Amino acid sequence: MVHWSTLPATLLLYILGTVAATRPETFKEELTLRPLRDGKVISRFSFSTLLEGGVPRNPEKIDAGNIPQHYTLFPLALGQVLQEYATTELHLSLNAGKWDYDRWGYPDEQEVGTGAQLWAWIGDGGSSSVDERWKGLRNALAGLFCASIGSLDEQRTTIPKLAFAPEGDLPAWTLPHQLRHATLPSETVCTENLTPFLKLLPCKGISGIATLLNPHRLFGADWHGMSVHVTWHAERGVEVRLAFQAVFDPVRLSFDKKRDWSLQSIFGRPIGKACPVASASRIVVELPTNEAYSIDPQPSTVQDGKAIYDTSNIESELNLALRWPLESEFVYPLDPASQPPSPLSVQRTMAGTSQSRGRLSVSIRNSLPSEIQAVYLETMPWHVQFYLHTLKISNGGSARDDLLSDIAYTPPVPHGRPALFESVLTLPPNSTTQLEMEVMKSFLRYTEHPPDAQRGWDLPPAVLVPLADVLRAPVNGSEPAGRRARIYTRVLLVDLATPDFSMPYNVIIMSCTLIALTFGMVFNLMTRRFVVVRLKTGPVAENAAEEKDKSI
Repeated sequence: MVHWSTLPATLLLYILGTVAATRPETFKEELTLRPLRDGKVISRFSFSTLLEGGVPRNPEKIDAGNIPQHYTLFPLALGQVLQEYATTELHLSLNAGKWDYDRWGYPDEQEVGTGAQLWAWIGDGGSSSVDERWKGLRNALAGLFCASIGSLDEQRTTIPKLAFAPEGDLPAWTLPHQLRHATLPSETVCTENLTPFLKLLPCKGISGIATLLNPHRLFGADWHGMSVHVTWHAERGVEVRLAFQAVFDPVRLSFDKKRDWSLQSIFGRPIGKACPVASASRIVVELPTNEAYSIDPQPSTVQDGKAIYDTSNIESELNLALRWPLESEFVYPLDPASQPPSPLSVQRTMAGTSQSRGRLSVSIRNSLPSEIQAVYLETMPWHVQFYLHTLKISNGGSARDDLLSDIAYTPPVPHGRPALFESVLTLPPNSTTQLEMEVMKSFLRYTEHPPDAQRGWDLPPAVLVPLADVLRAPVNGSEPAGRRARIYTRVLLVDLATPDFSMPYNVIIMSCTLIALTFGMVFNLMTRRFVVVRLKTGPVAENAAEEKDKSI
């Protein structure tokens, strides 16, 4: 038996500090499967880790030294990044594809904008500024998730006022928190991002629901995306929620053209065993309405039209399957739904064939019988500038300037910062609102063009944030009640004035040819040795020549 009196004082303090620093941690996982009218299936993985009693790091105490971090379930790699740069709230998403609101409805994970998006609430104060810690945070996340997040520099960073409210609580420190937001529409998600994503889970991809995260199937889906959310709640602590969302097409994967699906057919594998450290693990399946179906095995409970499976204690492999036994072949519905999947729809286009000017057109449809207000956010790189005086808003073909209020505009700075347009829109019921504005396309230096310059530039998606809770509520009831819904438009492709890069190529070839010829001539003159060869003359030479002729 070891007595505390025999231990050195330094070791005793370390053990006591380790025990005191250990906080209760809980891990929960959930998989939601939602079949659609067009035969597709939306899958959404959610992994939540709560560090009870955890508090974000105060930036004013950042010079006092690093705080020891002792975690059991909480991801240490992400916790070190949050502590190093004193970040209170963090949201990162990587998506590939275009989310179809008109067919798939409102997503369970609202960050579905194409490409990469990062926004964070960072406390002010301390020796390092918010911008310095924002830069370090981007680079750290880029290394952690093997993504190009480090390129979200000042030319892509904006500070919106209304669109991105904190989803958790912010500590009441001496100085207020500041928001930083950046997007990279050309970024995609692949296996290199999923591997570090799985390493942040306590059971990795070995057991539990995370077993179904098969990259061979996920990245073959019609749409897929992953996200990381870090929030702080004063009554609970620091919460890290990892999510992965994908849209599958069972009809395309089946041989008999049926929409029947199972875990094996969608993800390529069943769930073999449960994650032993998960305090709650379940699968939620939204059941079809007004249709004959069969589900196997029988769920643990059925509540509000959802079949719930408790996967915390799995004794054998679970291969959940949903079938429509009366269908011999799936027929795509041609009639529209009685109610639109999403009451709000946004369409954005860039018109104009000129490489110097264009027209940005936005169409917002409100299918609700009541008037609603929404925040519209538009961010553009500095090489696409707004003509704010040409902004026009109309509804039903009539000009309605009264529908636009609280306009906030930050002009771009060439080679410095992007343009930011944010305003509050009033959307009349059962109508379509049009916004139009002319834009100017800048002339770039030849060194600023991407390698695929002729393809064009990707413009970030616009964001529409309804101020009222009018969209479909998330399936996971544990999400914050104050979380605002956001609708993302599709990415635009703009054509800028592009030089003929074949001419520099031709000049380089011709220059290299001339240099090679000139260098070869000079090199020969400098290295070749010239000597005089004297021929022998006289009688002896003449007799030798005559004898040679005779022999011939």
